[in-house]
Amino acid sequence: MDRDVSSDWSQIAVFAAAVDASLGKWLTERHGIGLTEYRSIAYLSQAPDKELRVNDLAQKVGLNQSSVTRLVSRLEAKGLTNRDICPDDGRGVYAVITEKGEALLRDARTPYEEHIRDLLQNAATHFPHLDARRLSRALSDIGNLIHP
Repeated sequence: MDRDVSSDWSQIAVFAAAVDASLGKWLTERHGIGLTEYRSIAYLSQAPDKELRVNDLAQKVGLNQSSVTRLVSRLEAKGLTNRDICPDDGRGVYAVITEKGEALLRDARTPYEEHIRDLLQNAATHFPHLDARRLSRALSDIGNLIHP
């Protein structure tokens, strides 16, 4: 049966937003950082030399230039990152994860992964406003449209 792709996508978008909101609240309560901050230090920890150009970080977390600049400032204020200037191009600014940022990530990673798994496995309980069966079908149908 041909389904309405836009309806499927809307279901997924609402679900993703609900999961992200729950993750953000959980991270703030337990670790004092927001979801985008967590994702940012996770990307930095996985990058070569534990650093990324601020523009590259913006693309990874889905922010524009001014928003990522504020994000990096918040991370710096919390001692989780610092900035470094590119030696080859003085205009290039890097965000670099600090030891404190890596320690926070080590402490948060396993419980964060467990929380995501719980949210996904128990979506009907956590998000009763969503139709879990319809969402499952939507995820499958959209997945079938994506070709690597």
